[in-house]
Amino acid sequence: YGKAIEESKIPDVILIDGGKGQLGQAKTVFAELDVPWDKSHPLLLGVAKGSDRKAGLETLFFEPEGEGFSLPPDSPALHVIQHIRDESHDHAITGHRKKRAKVKSTSTLETIEGVGPKRRQMLLKYMGGLQGLQKASVEEIAQVPGISHGLAEKIFYSLKH
Repeated sequence: YGKAIEESKIPDVILIDGGKGQLGQAKTVFAELDVPWDKSHPLLLGVAKGSDRKAGLETLFFEPEGEGFSLPPDSPALHVIQHIRDESHDHAITGHRKKRAKVKSTSTLETIEGVGPKRRQMLLKYMGGLQGLQKASVEEIAQVPGISHGLAEKIFYSLKH
């Protein structure tokens, strides 16, 4: 949000996915960021799903205290708000899945600085797999082509801890 302020690209409205509690937290964060709440500040709008979580029963909140209000189920404004919320959910879920997939496909060896996919393959090939690598000494690891003694030490100590 700091970049938006610097570039004077402050949005008119910020939708907060959730009810009073989430809206209150958002207001607290903005206060901690010293966001200038003058005439150019964005409107924070909390969007809470209805009690049985059905679309069209959303309650909108301008303030974390007090009562919310509902728009008619056929309101074009409500449909826009629902669409924005659904798109943000899709974006968050897709990002989370990509992150999980990356973690799954990234070897623990690749988390060691200096070891990428090629060196990982070389290490596993020369050591006969991860168990062989875990049992190897620093000197044995350093004999793998492309692995310096310093990198061998990093690998050795990373696998031991």
